[in-house]
Amino acid sequence: MTDGTGALLVGARRRGQDSASGAARRARGTRPLAAVAAVFTLAQLLLVRPVLGLGWDEIVYVSQVTSHHPAAFFSAPRSRGVSLLVAPVASWSSSTVLLRVYLALLSGLALYLALRAWRGLFPTRVLVTAGAFFASLWVTLFYGPQAMPNYWVAIGALIAVGCFLRHRADGSGRGALWGVVAGAALMAWMRPTDAVWVTAPLFVLALAQRHWRLLLALVGGLVAGGAEWVIEAYAGFGGLAERLAEASRIQGGLGWQIAVDDQLRSLGGRALCRPCTGSMPHPVITLWWFVLPLLAVLGLIVAVRSRRTLPTLLPLACATTAALPYLFMIGYAAPRFLQPAYALLALPVADALWHLVRTPRGRWRPAVTALVALGLAGHLAVQLTVLVHTVDRNIDSRRDWARTADALHRLGVRPPCLITGHEAIPIGYYTGCSSGSTAGNNENTTVGEILSTADRIPVATLTGPGGTPPRYARPWPVHRISDLEVRIAPAPRTDGSG
Repeated sequence: MTDGTGALLVGARRRGQDSASGAARRARGTRPLAAVAAVFTLAQLLLVRPVLGLGWDEIVYVSQVTSHHPAAFFSAPRSRGVSLLVAPVASWSSSTVLLRVYLALLSGLALYLALRAWRGLFPTRVLVTAGAFFASLWVTLFYGPQAMPNYWVAIGALIAVGCFLRHRADGSGRGALWGVVAGAALMAWMRPTDAVWVTAPLFVLALAQRHWRLLLALVGGLVAGGAEWVIEAYAGFGGLAERLAEASRIQGGLGWQIAVDDQLRSLGGRALCRPCTGSMPHPVITLWWFVLPLLAVLGLIVAVRSRRTLPTLLPLACATTAALPYLFMIGYAAPRFLQPAYALLALPVADALWHLVRTPRGRWRPAVTALVALGLAGHLAVQLTVLVHTVDRNIDSRRDWARTADALHRLGVRPPCLITGHEAIPIGYYTGCSSGSTAGNNENTTVGEILSTADRIPVATLTGPGGTPPRYARPWPVHRISDLEVRIAPAPRTDGSG
């Protein structure tokens, strides 16, 4: 009996030691991922800088939840995910600096969680390299602390695909299954159509192999994230088909359109390339874009030879479907559109890089290692150079909006007020006014409503360089603010005469 008790105690002690050593190994495996996320957060705060004012699209999203500014027009393609993401800060504070710090911290935490979803599928060194590669892209650093949806679609894609593979490999646990739900919901919450494109290969694989739990998790995540967008389609756009058609119209009509060259032009730091004209950036700036798919294919070849094909093939397939609509279905470009593809491609690319610098037995290849290190250093230098120029240019343009707002205040245009015409949405936000448009993608009012509003509050119409003022505003007094013509409606009469 004593021997039996001793054996039980020894067994319990060994199990406790095994559990402790396993926890220690897990901690060691996650620390490098946490370090990558921490450096990413710090780089955002130092390089992008919290003083960067809100951009046009950010204004639309943030204004939906603030109590400090009127809500800007919310067009059909947009989803409320970003507005809800920023609500914990924007709902009570008008501080852009506080919002930037909040988003930088949140994006760093999200990157850490997304990389953790891939533990066990790739070695830690590959995950660290993939995270560092994705986080060091200028487009990732620039948009990480901004109120924009594409980075969060990328994070959702990493979580959904990684957890899908983990649950497929070991279906006994429910954690990975809930990760699939969370990743799919996050993508659909931010951009429902992007979520469908990213998850298409996951649906195909789940159906082909009859993984019903994974299929249910994908459907549940997409429904949970996209339900609000669908409900809003019926409440405000006449139905889902009508909202999709309106979104297509705003985006120039979805269909066969080659936008590869547009994406290349945007790599020089253009936030939106529409219309996408002008010369291509220097080849040094675009070189990485051509090397990226080549390294991803090499990663796939390595995986096939090592008989671990699926963990590389599936993110490669999801990256391809995520990129397809933005490369071949719209007539303009923005570098942020491809963030989900970059995040998923980073994994096979990192695997390929490690294959290049180390032999299957783990020995270093000195000459190749030096070449790869030199290439990565040059790539990082190019990304940081583009980032610095992009940040500086955007700080200047957003300060221009603020200066225009100050000038409008001096002319008597103060809240409550209405701004129409050239760049009405951003200038209206910086001025504290509502914004209105009688035509175009942001049409939300009529001439009659504008004139009626002018009887109650200040109304200003802005005309950009070379533009023509609207007919209803031509009799109004004209002022110049920088290169803008500003026509301000006469103040309403208060003597009762008409």
